[in-house]
Amino acid sequence: MSDDIKTIYDFDHRLIREYFSNLERQGPGSSQVTLQALHFVENLTENSNIADIGCGTGGQTMVIAQNAPGKITGIDLAPEYIEKLIEKSQHFNLQDKVKGIVGSMDNLPFREEEFDLIWSEGAIYNIGFERGLNEWRKFLKKGGYIAVTENTWFTEERPTEIQDFWQKAYPEIDTISNKVAQMQKAGYLPVATFVVPETCWTDYYSVMQETQKSFLNKYNGNKSAEEFIAYQRYEAELFYKYKAYFGYVFYIGKKIK
Repeated sequence: MSDDIKTIYDFDHRLIREYFSNLERQGPGSSQVTLQALHFVENLTENSNIADIGCGTGGQTMVIAQNAPGKITGIDLAPEYIEKLIEKSQHFNLQDKVKGIVGSMDNLPFREEEFDLIWSEGAIYNIGFERGLNEWRKFLKKGGYIAVTENTWFTEERPTEIQDFWQKAYPEIDTISNKVAQMQKAGYLPVATFVVPETCWTDYYSVMQETQKSFLNKYNGNKSAEEFIAYQRYEAELFYKYKAYFGYVFYIGKKIK
């Protein structure tokens, strides 16, 4: 990568969406991690409503649907992701429990106090952690839960290379204590936080390697596609080099008023 650091938003969104549509999850995570976070959510019933915002192709959505009562609405901006979500729900015979809609997380088509739980793995960064917590809160019932993963600093000081990369890619990246304070300020009782295991990242990047080969074969000679894959590989390289300094953290909060 050159000294002129790019962000994912600098690339062709059609290529990005096609690339990630071939992955089970569009960010680091696992069924075990989803279940661990779900463990902190109480009082769900068969009448509960759950929203998975930025659901992608529904990897975590299916885990929730198989392990929690209630009905789930997955929403994502990419129609191809929602198509795969619907296919998965049919495969697991969950079509009566899961529905998918195309929509933007900054203009959600939901009613106030519609949901008992709002979920978002690896996606809230698209709108920003603070903005997401504040704007989505109105869709939660009093006593409802929000559970999101967020890229987070593990230390107060970082090497310049990783600091500069994430400061440009996601300026809202911050420490756990500051993220918890933001959650509390937004009107939630912080219930739990835990670090997403390193294996979720290594598994994610391992799967990516095979996807990247087929993607480059398909778009052989396409400069935009080649630059995007180079960016993905650089991001992975930075993770392996600086994983002691950052990673995903699950934040679970309860709407208290």
